[in-house]
Amino acid sequence: NTKERLDINRAEEVLNEEHYGLEDVKERILEYLSVKKMSGTLKGPILCLVGPPGVGKTSIARSIAKAVNRKYVRMSLGGMRDEAEIRGHRRTYVGAIPGRIVYSLKEAKSMNPLILLDEIDKLSSDYKGNPGDALLEVLDSEQNKTFRDNYMELPIDLSKVLFITTANSLDTIPRPLLDRMEVVEVSGYTYEEKFNIARNHLIPKIFKEYKLNNEVITINDEAIRFVIDGYTRESGVRSLERVISSLIRKSMASILKKNLKGMNIDKAKVEELLGTKRYSFDEKMKEDKIGVVTGMAWTAYGGDTLPVEAMVMSGSGKLQLTGQLGDVMQESAKAAYTYVRANASKYNIKEDFYKTKDIHIHVPEGAVPKDGPSAGVTMVTALVSALSGNKVKCNVAMTGEVTLTGRVLAIGGLKEKSLAAYRMGIDTIIIPKENEKDIEKIPSSVKENLTIITAEDVGEVLKNAIVGDEANEN
Repeated sequence: NTKERLDINRAEEVLNEEHYGLEDVKERILEYLSVKKMSGTLKGPILCLVGPPGVGKTSIARSIAKAVNRKYVRMSLGGMRDEAEIRGHRRTYVGAIPGRIVYSLKEAKSMNPLILLDEIDKLSSDYKGNPGDALLEVLDSEQNKTFRDNYMELPIDLSKVLFITTANSLDTIPRPLLDRMEVVEVSGYTYEEKFNIARNHLIPKIFKEYKLNNEVITINDEAIRFVIDGYTRESGVRSLERVISSLIRKSMASILKKNLKGMNIDKAKVEELLGTKRYSFDEKMKEDKIGVVTGMAWTAYGGDTLPVEAMVMSGSGKLQLTGQLGDVMQESAKAAYTYVRANASKYNIKEDFYKTKDIHIHVPEGAVPKDGPSAGVTMVTALVSALSGNKVKCNVAMTGEVTLTGRVLAIGGLKEKSLAAYRMGIDTIIIPKENEKDIEKIPSSVKENLTIITAEDVGEVLKNAIVGDEANEN
């Protein structure tokens, strides 16, 4: 066993030095150390860090190992499909070897290392068994003190091991396995966090790698902000690091070609070296329009805004849905259509529209598959606007699942969605009442610039989103 370092202040210093943000994770590790220091005994917690790619899940595990002075071993579970990889093979088989858990202890040369189980959501299974089932014993603090490897045939005490697992999404992790872990969400970084990470962590790291110093190349703050805005579009900072690395390489080549002493990189220089900017974020619409509503969506790469368009034509009552919508989203559109049809008179809509009008709902960027229930209120608003002829406010974005009776149900990913709306220039968002508890997760720099309206019923959504008094009568 290695002697653990239980100095709380030193551990906090190490974690803050190597990672900006990620307060929840740091807090949980410091709690664990505090309890261990005061009580003397504690089983290792089993943490599951969940978040989009590139937010630092794997690297924070390395920092935790350094902070608590434990050996660090990383074990990738992506694509693992044989139970014997975890439990080992019985010695009766030719080529039998111990499982990866025993190998990890052997590699660490310690019985209390930090073992990182990377990509636990990407386990698969085949006829040889399911490694996810074998992990149930490993990741249960009550059972893992007598973990039995088929090759060793000895009880191995894993209760002192600090297990940390990582995942991009919880959907594919089997429920019994998820139940054994404490989930800590590592969501995407805000614009300010990315800026601080680039300036204080990524640039010094790249300079060290290329053996450079600030006298040869300097990158000013405006240039860093321009790179974040125009050349990357992600929740994490992995591609930001790649772009900054490319920028520095190109400037080194330029210095040698032109025989310069050094280079100061500003916004104009970034564009000269990296070419025209690749991304421009969706900008909010300049004016209120009929039947066009801004929705908010969550993707594996963070939040995004999603315009929903509805168009009404004379016809025989057909409802057409386009934009590569998944099954759940198509059902949301049908539920929205039924709600509007049942409440037509309430919103000054002719009650026989379902016989005389064809309706087409389209979600732009038709090549991108989209799914999820949280576009329900957006579709109701688009339909009411298109059928009643009232415009929708262009500065409002919304999210929420809708029921046939018009109730607005809770959604996930509020922090990421509100960041996307703020980035786009929206100043008012409408969210389900049940998500009020998640408002505190929104960074204060974003919260201060957003008016957040909570709604229990679609009526409240329409009252705040549609221009004019016609929709407000009820």
